[in-house]
Amino acid sequence: MCGIIGYTGKKNVVKVLIDGLTRLEYRGYDSSGIALIKDGKMSVLKKKGKLAVLKEELAKHPISGTTGIGHTRWATHGAPNDVNAHPHLSTGGKIAVVHNGIIENYRALKEELQKKGYKFASETDTEVIVHLVNEYYDGDLLHAVQKTIKRLHGSYAIIVIHQDEEHRIVGARKDSPLILGVKGKECFFASDVPAILEHTKEVIFLENGEIADVSPDGYKIFGPNGKRAVNKPVMINWDISQAEKGGYSHFMLKEIFEQPAILKDIFSKRIVKNEIYFEELCIKPDEFKKITSIAIVACGTAYHAGLTGKYLIESIARVPVWADQASEFRYRDPLVDKNTLLFFGRAHFLRQDVPF
Repeated sequence: MCGIIGYTGKKNVVKVLIDGLTRLEYRGYDSSGIALIKDGKMSVLKKKGKLAVLKEELAKHPISGTTGIGHTRWATHGAPNDVNAHPHLSTGGKIAVVHNGIIENYRALKEELQKKGYKFASETDTEVIVHLVNEYYDGDLLHAVQKTIKRLHGSYAIIVIHQDEEHRIVGARKDSPLILGVKGKECFFASDVPAILEHTKEVIFLENGEIADVSPDGYKIFGPNGKRAVNKPVMINWDISQAEKGGYSHFMLKEIFEQPAILKDIFSKRIVKNEIYFEELCIKPDEFKKITSIAIVACGTAYHAGLTGKYLIESIARVPVWADQASEFRYRDPLVDKNTLLFFGRAHFLRQDVPF
C-alpha cells in the first residue's frame, strides 16, 4: 500500500510532507518523492529507496514552498527506480500527480495519448493520469480532474497540483482510501490518519467517487454526479503516539506486544455487566438469528485476523464462515444474499452491485 500526503497553507510544506511520509512508512514502499510549487514554479525530487535517501537529496538540493504533494511507492507497474517513483509530471512539467491503486485500462489510454503526441517517461500506469489532466486542462484544475477520472477504470486515490494554481490541490478517490484534514485555512490530504494527526484531528473520510477541491480559503467536496456534497469532519480521539513505533525496532514487534492492552481496551468498551454492546451496528437480535453465513473480506494483517476469526466464529456460533482477499473479492460474483453477514477489513473494494 502506497502512502499519499498533500498540504496547502502557510507552513513549510517540505517538513509537512516528509513528516507525513515518515508516519506512513508502515505501509511499505521502495521509493519516495515530493513535488511543490513556489512562485509559480514546480519543483520535484524523487528517489529510489528509503526516505533517508530522499532526505539526503533534500539536504543537498533544498526546495521550499507552502503547497505540495508527496508519495511513498510500492512498485506495481515498472521497476522501483527514480523515474518510476512518484510524483509524475505532465509534458512541460506544470502538473504533478501522486496515485495509489491500479488503472486497469492504462494501456489503452497510453496508446490514445501517444497518438496525440504525449511522451511517456516511466513504465507506470499512473503517468496516464497526469497526461489526461493536462489534456483536459482549460484553466480549472477541478474540471480537468473531473473529466480525467471519468476515463479511468480501476482503483485510485489521487492528488494533483498545477503550477498556475499555486495554492490549490484537487484529490479524488475510488476503491482506494483518501482523507482530508482541515485546520483553519490549512488543508491536508493523506492516505491514512497518522500522516496528518500531528497537525489536525479534524478529518473527512472521502466517499467513493468524491472529489475534494482545496485551497487556503477552504475546501469543497463534490459527489460522482458533480454536485456539492456535505461531509462533516470527524474528530479523531486517539493520539499520534499510538501510530508510531514507540521505541520498538519495527511496527510488527510493537503490534505483537500491544495485543494484550489493545484487547483489554476493546473488550472493556464492548462488554458491560456480561452484556455485549455493538450499538452502532444497528442489528437487532432477531436479525442475527436469520444469518445463515458470514463473509470476512480484508487484506494483509486484517485478512489473517479474518482467518483466525473464521475458526473462532464457526466453533462458537456454528455458522459457516469464509474469508477472502479484498483485492480478489472485487472481481468475484460472490454467493451472498440478505442473510449473509459481511465484515470488511478494508471496505474500499466493495462492489456496488453486490446484493445484500
